[in-house]
Amino acid sequence: MDVVNRYITINNHINIAPQDSDFELKASPLSLSLDPASNVVIVKNLYVSIDPYQLNRMKSFSASQKTSDFAVAIVPGEAIDTYGVGKVVASTNPEFDKGDIVVGLLNWGEFTVIKAGGMLNKLNPMGFPLSYHVGILGFSGLTAYAGLFEICKPKKGEKVFVSAALGSVGNLVGQFAKLSGCYVVGCAGSKEKVALLKEKLGFDDAFNYREETDLNSTLKRYFPNGIDIYFDNVGGEMQEVAVSNMNINGRIAVCGVISEYLDSEKRAAPSMIEVIYKRIKIQGFLAGDYLNIFGDFLSTTCDRLRTGKIQPLEDISDGVESIPSAFISLYRGQNIGKKIVKIAEE
Repeated sequence: MDVVNRYITINNHINIAPQDSDFELKASPLSLSLDPASNVVIVKNLYVSIDPYQLNRMKSFSASQKTSDFAVAIVPGEAIDTYGVGKVVASTNPEFDKGDIVVGLLNWGEFTVIKAGGMLNKLNPMGFPLSYHVGILGFSGLTAYAGLFEICKPKKGEKVFVSAALGSVGNLVGQFAKLSGCYVVGCAGSKEKVALLKEKLGFDDAFNYREETDLNSTLKRYFPNGIDIYFDNVGGEMQEVAVSNMNINGRIAVCGVISEYLDSEKRAAPSMIEVIYKRIKIQGFLAGDYLNIFGDFLSTTCDRLRTGKIQPLEDISDGVESIPSAFISLYRGQNIGKKIVKIAEE
C-alpha cells in the first residue's frame, strides 16, 4: 500500500528572519509495505513541535550546529526533524507494533520513516491530551523544570525574573517558581500577553517590554531589592540589564537568545565586574543534558496538572501546510505558549 507523504523543506539557508518564500511543501509516494528485514518504523505524525532554535539549524552556519546532535544543520530540500507524537502505521522493528502511540524525533510532515537507532519511544498518554506530550510534558517542560530547579535552585521568597514569559518555556518557569514560593515578574510583547501572565498564570507582575524606553529603570522599578534568579530566553540588552540588577549570588539560566538568532551582531555584553563581585552564576544548558531527571519532572508536572496548580498554554495550528506560518509566528511574537502543529487526527 502506498500513501502520499507531504512534508516541509527549506529552499535555501535562512540567515535572517524567515519568510514564507523560504519554505516549500513537497509530496512524495511512501510505501507502507516493508521488507521484513528492514527494521523500520513508519509513523503517522499527529502533533509536531515548532521551536525557535530550529532557525539556527537552517542557517548556512551556526556554532550550535557543531555542538549538539539535536541542532545539526538542515540541508535545503530535505525533511526537517523535530519532536513530536505520532501513531505507528507499519513496523518491522520488534519493539513497535502497528497502532502504538509514540513520541520522538519526527518530521515536519505527515509521515516519518524511522530506522533502527532513531529516537522513538512508546508513549503512555496518562490521560492527558497527546499535544501535552509535545510541550508541557515534553522537552519544553523539561527545559523549564531543569533550568529552574537544577541550575537556579529557587528558595522561598526569592525574586525571579523571566523574559519571553509567555513562550513555551517561560510560562512554565514562572508557574514552577510561583509554586516554590518565589516572587515572579515576567516580560512579554503586548498588553494582552501581560494580562495573561498576571490573570491566568498567576505571575506577581509583568510588563510589556515594547513600551519601555529604559529597561534598566524598568527592572529597578519591578525589583527594587534586586533579582535573585533570571531565566533568560532572549539574550541581548535584556540580559545586560538583568545582570546589572542581580543580587549577590544571583543565578542566571540561559535557555535561549532569540534576539541573536535574527541578528548575530546583537550580542549581550553583561558587566563582568558585576558578575565577579556579585558572584553571579551564568549557565547555558540544553534539555538533553537533563534526561536523567525526566522521570521526576514528569511525575511532578503531571501531579500539578491534575490538581490544577499548573495551567497548560498551547497555541495549535492545523495541517502540515500551516508549519511555515507557525514557525514564522515565533519571530513575530504572535504565539501564546507552546507552538504546535496538529498534523492529523489519531
